[in-house]
This record gives sequence, structure tokens and C-alpha cells, in this order.
Amino acid sequence: MPSQTFFRTARISSPPAKIYAHLSDPQSYLGLSPLLVDIRDVRPHPGGVAYTAVERFRYAVFTWDNPIAVTMTFPIPDRRIVSDVRSPARVHLISTVDLTPAPDGTDLTETIEVTYPPLLGRFVVGQATAVQRHRLAELTRRMSQPR
Repeated sequence: MPSQTFFRTARISSPPAKIYAHLSDPQSYLGLSPLLVDIRDVRPHPGGVAYTAVERFRYAVFTWDNPIAVTMTFPIPDRRIVSDVRSPARVHLISTVDLTPAPDGTDLTETIEVTYPPLLGRFVVGQATAVQRHRLAELTRRMSQPR
């Protein structure tokens, strides 16, 4: 199956530990992706957490809920989170978030590797790219808010 890899980096004015704590909680992803409408069946496991995320796609008056299986692991505490995402449509996405301390906060780099059936390529890559942009913008906004 075809695949693509792409990445995006953002400077966030919060320390890595704060961003890591936020991103390691599955519930935090509600709103980070404009497609996510529900997080359920959260199950901790050694080295991470597994859960079901529900994406909602809209086209005119039609909606389609797509339950996706997510396994999040934490290979480098406070520095790296890896999410392995599998969709019923045979789309497989691996998101690796690397957090690097910077003088005024953190450089967050998200690398996405996505594999997809040939007929879905344009749609899948377009959605993954748009969601990644939204996620980084929303995360930057959230982390700049005083807590």
C-alpha cells in the first residue's frame, strides 16, 4: 500500500513536561482534532494507553462516525509520544511527537507516517495534513493560556 511521511514543527511557550502531560492524556485530543467527537474505552497498558477515538466526517447532510483504534506509547518520558492509529478503512497512521527544550519554551515536532489504500490517498493525506496543522495551532493556543 502507498504511504507518505511528513512533519511539522511549532515553538510552544511552555516547558516540555507540561506539553507531555497534556498530550499523554487521551481526553486532551478532543478539540485538538476537528474530526474527533469522542474518546472511549481508555485502557492503560504497560508503557502506554489504548483507546477508541471516534472521528466524525460530514458531507452535506450526511455524517459518518469512524471509530479508530489508538495505541499511545511513551518511549522517552517528557520527550516523545508515539500514537499508532488504525482505521477500519485500512488506514494506518503513526504520529511521533518529539519535544525539545528551547530557550523560550519547547520545539514540538510531529512526524506522521500514513499508509492507505490507493483510492483513498488524496483524501487521507489531505485530512491528515489539515488535522496536523489544526492540532499544532490549537495546542499552541492551549499551552499559552495561563493555568
